[in-house]
Amino acid sequence: MFPNLNNLPVYDNTGVNERVKRFCTRSIKKSSKTEGLKLALSMIDLTTLEGKDTKGKVQQLCYKAMHPHDSLKNIPTVAAICVYPSYVGVAKKALQGSNIQVASVATAFPSGQSALEVKLSDTKFAVDQGADEIDMVISRGEFLSGNYQFVFDEIAAVKEVCGKAHLKVILETGELDTLENVRKASEIAMYAGADFIKTSTGKIQPAATMPVTYVMLDAIKDFYLKTGKMIGMKPAGGISTSKIALQYLVMLNEVLGEKWMNNNYFRFGASSLANDVLMQLVKAETGIYQSINYFSKD
Repeated sequence: MFPNLNNLPVYDNTGVNERVKRFCTRSIKKSSKTEGLKLALSMIDLTTLEGKDTKGKVQQLCYKAMHPHDSLKNIPTVAAICVYPSYVGVAKKALQGSNIQVASVATAFPSGQSALEVKLSDTKFAVDQGADEIDMVISRGEFLSGNYQFVFDEIAAVKEVCGKAHLKVILETGELDTLENVRKASEIAMYAGADFIKTSTGKIQPAATMPVTYVMLDAIKDFYLKTGKMIGMKPAGGISTSKIALQYLVMLNEVLGEKWMNNNYFRFGASSLANDVLMQLVKAETGIYQSINYFSKD
């Protein structure tokens, strides 16, 4: 069902920025901070999406996903590994026996500038290789041209090819210009069948920001109130420190509540966040910071 885009909220940039600032000033007790760090770690989609990716790099990333820091006890693994379709089979084999999901970007990532047939073939290949989750990009050019039905139909077609794999729809909010456009794109994606909506590819700036994430969370809340269906959220790109990750979790809890506070409904798309979280957890347990040299460079 195509959404009604005529009666959506109008967002005041100043008001949204003020709201976001309040999330960033919440005081978190030490014990709560440690639990928050563990939760953040469990929500990470550990990601490598480079032209220089190799089989060995993906295998190393999968090992790190299963063994974030062997000296730390009672810490979770990450939620997923996110790779290009050509490395899904490698990741699937390396993660055998774990509960870690394999996510794959698809649909001519990151530009989305390809024919629908190519995008569907790209998606089908990733699913056939064993991808549990597909991260697709919307056609921003069509969206910005006002061709919303095209964007809706494309998402719905990809969703059908996904089968049992969950679909995360990347809006690339840095190219959508306004918060109103972010809200429109969120609505289109959710009504077209997205299981998650995601901010960014991480390939352009700005990537994830708290204001656009707030607008997307607000869209998810309204969608849930209308339909009863819970949609996940994935901010991606630029979230590299524990401090910022905890601020996102405060915002998630205050906007959507406890039911969304798990990796079934919230993910961080990141490559370097895991190391900072692990450094903070080591500090909480031992009282000292380990050198960055103790952590793998992903």
